[in-house]
Amino acid sequence: MKLLLISNSTNPGEPYLDYPKSEIKKFLGAESVEAVFIPYAAVTFSYDEYEAKVNNRFSEIGHKVKSIHHFADPVEAIREAEAIVVGGGNTWKLVRMMHDNGIISEIRKKVLSGTPYIGWSAGSNVACPTLRTTNDMPIINPMTFETCNLVPFQINPHYLDNNPANHGGETREQRIEEFITENQDVYVVGLREGTMLHYDNGNLKLIGNRPVRVFKYGETPLELTATDDLNFLLK
Repeated sequence: MKLLLISNSTNPGEPYLDYPKSEIKKFLGAESVEAVFIPYAAVTFSYDEYEAKVNNRFSEIGHKVKSIHHFADPVEAIREAEAIVVGGGNTWKLVRMMHDNGIISEIRKKVLSGTPYIGWSAGSNVACPTLRTTNDMPIINPMTFETCNLVPFQINPHYLDNNPANHGGETREQRIEEFITENQDVYVVGLREGTMLHYDNGNLKLIGNRPVRVFKYGETPLELTATDDLNFLLK
């Protein structure tokens, strides 16, 4: 299994997908790949627009995507995919559409058989067992919270340490503490922006200059860097 789970698509002041493009290139390899792209997290713009936006960046690194909405049979598209790319946006919409089109279990089987998987933001969230650590509003009923279950832990993408100025609501850490109180056997990885998780050949590592914050019920949160061993999250 090969996974590249990216916190965010774009750093402030940078072009779309610019900071992770070199890692995406290394991940997919030197030979050109046409990945099946899943744009279902898009809400306020079209799937065609999303596909074009991603292809604009992928073309710079010798790869391309074809959106799943162009295929007559989404399940067959996943079964024949060279790689799978899942874009960010609204996780609730993404999960609903993935279930409606019957591709959750197909993605899991395909990726477990070795097909590379890349996701950012919502696309990273759906690599987890459930969507329950997303940051998004539930704008649509997903029918079930279950997602691809490619990793046994939960990811909170775009993890923030502090609330915005003059905001008196709960911090992200407090929200995650609520989750682990109700789900005491589950690790949650707070994946800060500008970072990503890479899994290959049984090994999980962090890529990026910022640490991840790892939460587990009854334990002090851990700050782990790219030099630390993260494989305990896989157990």
